[in-house]
Amino acid sequence: MTDLHIADGRIVAIGTAPAGFEPAERIDARGLVVAPGLVDLSARLREPGYEYRATLESEMLAALAGGVTSLSCPPDTDPPLDEPGLIEMLKYRTRGAMFARLYPLGALTVGLDGEIITEMAELYEAGCIGFSQGSRPILDVQVLLRALQYAKTFGYTIWLQPEDPHLARGGVAHSGPVASRLGLSGVPVIAETVALHTIFELVRTTGARVHLCRLSSAAGLELVRQAKHQGLPVTCDVAVHHLHLIDVDIGFFDSNLRVNPPFRSQRDRDAIRAALLDGTIDAICSDHTPVDDDAKILPFAEAEPGVTALELLLPLTLKWAEEAGVPLARALAMVSSRPAAILGVDAGRLAVGAPADLCLIDTAANWIVSTDQLRSQGKHTPFLGHELAVRNRMSIVDGKVVYPQAQDAVAR
Repeated sequence: MTDLHIADGRIVAIGTAPAGFEPAERIDARGLVVAPGLVDLSARLREPGYEYRATLESEMLAALAGGVTSLSCPPDTDPPLDEPGLIEMLKYRTRGAMFARLYPLGALTVGLDGEIITEMAELYEAGCIGFSQGSRPILDVQVLLRALQYAKTFGYTIWLQPEDPHLARGGVAHSGPVASRLGLSGVPVIAETVALHTIFELVRTTGARVHLCRLSSAAGLELVRQAKHQGLPVTCDVAVHHLHLIDVDIGFFDSNLRVNPPFRSQRDRDAIRAALLDGTIDAICSDHTPVDDDAKILPFAEAEPGVTALELLLPLTLKWAEEAGVPLARALAMVSSRPAAILGVDAGRLAVGAPADLCLIDTAANWIVSTDQLRSQGKHTPFLGHELAVRNRMSIVDGKVVYPQAQDAVAR
């Protein structure tokens, strides 16, 4: 046990206080784990355009409740984040004292239509940290080639979700015995592997840096492993729910398990866990996608994919770590320092001089996931009713306690 000393938004000492240091406030963290604030690589905040599903305020509160102090949002809003003014608006609105740090991804193509490359330099100057299509495909490979050439010239990172839209078209579940038995159209593994082969060939040609979003299959991860061994400049992440669930868990058409990419076989889930241990997967993200009741409480094949996960990123990551025998520090790195390195931001570390973005973790909380326990406006998750052992108790951003907020503490 040791002390952490904070001043002017930064960690100024660990252990002995600097000479003359007199704190204005003391926080008793006995019995809690003081960790770097979590860094989430994919959290849809639903603004602009989808405020009926979630608001910037509701999802930022959910992030802070989950210990997430830095996050990246995909560009698939309405309108998409393809103009500097939209990026500047989001950055401006999150400069308040009660928000996590926001790092938007700019749209790779105008309107996310996959036809015309955006003005990446202007978007970058407005505050983007990379460029993505979200879950929208680029059908013309030549457009993707030119985008990667552009990105290489300026040193930008392109974020791609590897899924061939033609092979995945109409699919709602993993192609296999479960989908066949339930009468659901399938998304085959080759939808992921064919897309990966294309991406890797383009990376070899251009030398551009690519981050691969939400890997889901054993075959896909093996391709990523080979690409890394060949020295290709690629990184990848996995959604935290894919560490735990498989296609069998769909059960009787539970639409809370409708996600993209779909939950695959147990073999694929085990391969994901192995890839986390051997370093093939660089980070774990929430893939937070709040969906309203009208779009979710439908037959499985008609329901919109997406689950709320900002508040479950920490407990589900540490649940995997306990089951896999992974040390706490290494597990926390998968949701803090390693995603921060992918973003290229100064976050996710406990060190003198580092930003004072912290979370205080209770590893013996034992709470039941329920709709009234979730701050997110989206309430749909496969883990409703599950008991989890870990919970964030406090979040600090820039040296200030931002969760629980005063009114939240009183309310609860």
